[in-house]
Amino acid sequence: MYDFREWRHVFKLDPAREITDPDLEAICESGTDAVIVGGTDGVTLERVLDLMARIRRFTVPCVLEVSNLESVTPGFDLYFVPSILNSRDPKWINGLHFEAVKEFGDIMDWEEFAMEAYVILNKDCKAARLTQADTELSPEDIRAYAMMAEKMFGMPIFYLEYSGTYGNPEMAAAAKSGLDKAVLFYGGGIRTKEQAEEMAAHADVIVVGNVIYEDLSKALETIKAVKIEK
Repeated sequence: MYDFREWRHVFKLDPAREITDPDLEAICESGTDAVIVGGTDGVTLERVLDLMARIRRFTVPCVLEVSNLESVTPGFDLYFVPSILNSRDPKWINGLHFEAVKEFGDIMDWEEFAMEAYVILNKDCKAARLTQADTELSPEDIRAYAMMAEKMFGMPIFYLEYSGTYGNPEMAAAAKSGLDKAVLFYGGGIRTKEQAEEMAAHADVIVVGNVIYEDLSKALETIKAVKIEK
């Protein structure tokens, strides 16, 4: 079983976006710790299956970040399940999760699942609008969410999501200060080696996504920024 607690860098691929075979090979053979398949809209079972099959030609760990029940399929190494803690709509905190467990709980391999305590901070992104996220948060708020996620709910991953926009390192530092055991993921707007280094100073794992489709060479450089001993 792959242990995400040992990761430092992951690439996230959106099944709704096109990526060529050579670019996908470069990503999967890059030395990144894992490839996450996930997105906000346009995530269908057909697209997820297609991308998973292409990634499976390589040895890199392959993770599905669950965004809807319809696109969940066997075959991934791990399944990350987001709970949007700062959503104003309870279905994104525990509602959809309840429906999933009610239908599939008896056949799930729970060793393959990990809950992600998500806090979305880019008010203009699709994910924030979809989940009605309260993005007007202070560093103190972020630290409290992090502590709540770990201490009260026992979630193993705390994920700061800026979704396409580079965030505030102070928020990542605040989140990290509230965690003892949970792994801090940061995702959003990392497009340069320098940004990767800055966020990796606080986050345990950085997630690099959009730049893959904009400038693959810059995406690959982000690995060198963080694949060092802590």
